[in-house]
Amino acid sequence: MDTPATTKERIDLGLTGMTCAACAARIEKMLNKLPGVAANVNFATETASVGFDPGQASAEQMLAAVARAGYGATVRRDPDEDRKRDEARKVHELRALRREFAVAAVLTAPLLLQMVPMMLAGAHDVLPRWWQLALATPVQLWVGRRFYVGAFHALRGGGANMDVLVVLGTTMAYAWSVAVTLLDMRDQHIYFEAAAAVITLVLLGKLLEARAKAGTSAAMQGLLRLAPRMAHVIRGGETVELRVEDIVAGDRFLVRAGESVPVDGVVREGTSALDESMLTGESRFVAKQSGDVVYAGTVNQDGLLTCEATKVGRDTLLAGIVRLVAEAQGSKAPIQRLADRVSGIFVPIVVAIAAITLVATWWVTGDVARALVHAVAVLVIACPCALGLATPTAIMVGTGRGAQSGILIRNAAALEQAGRLETLVVDKTGTLTEGRPEVTDVVAFGDASRTDILQAAASLEQGSTHPLALAIAAAASREGIALLPIRDFVSTPGRGVTALVGSDADVTTLGALAFVAQQGFDPPTAEILGMEAQGKSIVGVVRGRRALGVIALADAIRPTSRDATRRLAAIGVDVVMLTGDNSEAAHAVAAAVGIAKYEANVLPEGKAEAVRELVAAGKVTGMVGDGVNDAPALAAADVSFAIGAGSDIAVEAADVTLIRNDLGAVVDAILLSRATLAKIRQNLFFAFAYNVLGIPLAAMGMLNPVIAGAAMALSSVSVVTNALLLRRWKAPR
Repeated sequence: MDTPATTKERIDLGLTGMTCAACAARIEKMLNKLPGVAANVNFATETASVGFDPGQASAEQMLAAVARAGYGATVRRDPDEDRKRDEARKVHELRALRREFAVAAVLTAPLLLQMVPMMLAGAHDVLPRWWQLALATPVQLWVGRRFYVGAFHALRGGGANMDVLVVLGTTMAYAWSVAVTLLDMRDQHIYFEAAAAVITLVLLGKLLEARAKAGTSAAMQGLLRLAPRMAHVIRGGETVELRVEDIVAGDRFLVRAGESVPVDGVVREGTSALDESMLTGESRFVAKQSGDVVYAGTVNQDGLLTCEATKVGRDTLLAGIVRLVAEAQGSKAPIQRLADRVSGIFVPIVVAIAAITLVATWWVTGDVARALVHAVAVLVIACPCALGLATPTAIMVGTGRGAQSGILIRNAAALEQAGRLETLVVDKTGTLTEGRPEVTDVVAFGDASRTDILQAAASLEQGSTHPLALAIAAAASREGIALLPIRDFVSTPGRGVTALVGSDADVTTLGALAFVAQQGFDPPTAEILGMEAQGKSIVGVVRGRRALGVIALADAIRPTSRDATRRLAAIGVDVVMLTGDNSEAAHAVAAAVGIAKYEANVLPEGKAEAVRELVAAGKVTGMVGDGVNDAPALAAADVSFAIGAGSDIAVEAADVTLIRNDLGAVVDAILLSRATLAKIRQNLFFAFAYNVLGIPLAAMGMLNPVIAGAAMALSSVSVVTNALLLRRWKAPR
């Protein structure tokens, strides 16, 4: 969403009273008139996402603006409570719709049944006109009151919506029929059946639409049901059953075979295998032992696990997924702009067309009743609901399906960009490789020893979470080497680190060969060149101006990386690898996974610059990475992907978070985005084509108002049903 530069805060509003896309357009227009406010209104989710400058606007002003537009609004503060309240309201509305439709159907059925002998035998008024009046009046005035109320609120707010069209059309037919009946004008036709049938069919459409829209949030509901309500918590040496909300970080809890993990935690005792498919989309069970992380909602398959809670409540991975999906479903894709512009002016144009149809038909035929029927048909068939539902319903289903597959899409704009991706820039370590390198060689120079090198390197890297640092620390730990305190620590991202180690008076430097060369590191030996040729990463250690030696590390390539690059090529996406590693290591990995384009020795700012150049060249460019040094490049890309196990800063900078540590998840995300975009285009085509074809046919008298009402009701249902087909989506392999 485009927000003003002064935007400092964001709130979400829950909306009531909307009946079509024109309502959403009206509310959005009223909110955006407020100073310092940028709002997006989503008709499908009945919410508004508002960015605002608190110095210029307040929540109270926004609520008042929505009220002036003729609708209701509340500030959404607690996502869980808001969802429960929304569900309760929708259940109540669905029951009311069913009740009103049942009454309307019973009263309208005799009016429609009498049309059979009228069409077959040419009979007129099979039911006495007073009976027809008695049957149609409750439908028009009691069942149809919701349309009158909606039309009144819309017109009072200075706008027009679907209710206005329904009220105009049915009131014209009903009022004409009442006048003809009361004045006993036996030579004129009456249209009680048309007015009653239109209201009944519109209600049927709303009922089917409400049921179908409930299906669009099925993925969200499924995610919410994953976490158990109760947990076995160890308190005071005893195991007690507590509500999940009562667990606090640090509590120990038991997860028995067949049970779901209640909160995020770390295994302290026991071994088992967990089904994490609900988070990652992968059906393989994941082995867990002491020290491994477990996530809320995953299912323990066999053993008994004792775990320590680390993240509870809103901080769990599952809760974060639900929040992210909810935000994405409420966002608006750029492709929706055309539909929004049309919806904003649609109803006034339709009313004008209906008026022209009435006058023109009356003038040409001299038959006021016929002119009235044509105008009513125009008003009834022209409903902007399908336009308003075309994009958001597809986005709701697509993002929900993505969450079930371990693909978390931040907003609709990112989903659209991912579907148009032409070039994908990938990091090497942690993306193409496992991200768990191990020390393979330690080469000492002069009188330095292996212990000296590992001790200096591990001491410099203590506290760092970089994969190479962790590998060096692990190697020192295995050999029982004690770490020394460090002073005056300086880190140069993507290059290396310097500090005073222990009691040394000289600065010790650890880093890439080009970096340590500035401190007097000797040119690479044949042995070092041989290790680089094997694809190993080499770091040098220098104390003062004396080279102590080098450490070689190797990182296994992910088994799925080659297949992922093959799939990317098959769908027309060029892959470019950028890495800060040496050219030999880069070449070895690129050759192994089938990447033709790559650059080595690229610093973090160089990665970002390379991405900006691709974007400037007009290519829709994506970036996938998992480390802190990838964040600038992720931010520079048109759409960015963060491996879920990567650093928090990479995940925060990315548009799409992949819970599965696999480049293949990027391919799945692209394919899901393309499938969602295809559904959006299909829906927009259906919505536009329906009105482009339907309105002229109605104006020419080729559509009876009853048929027009049925077609209008089915248009919205067809759009939502088409979007629901995305629930069956599976990534092709």
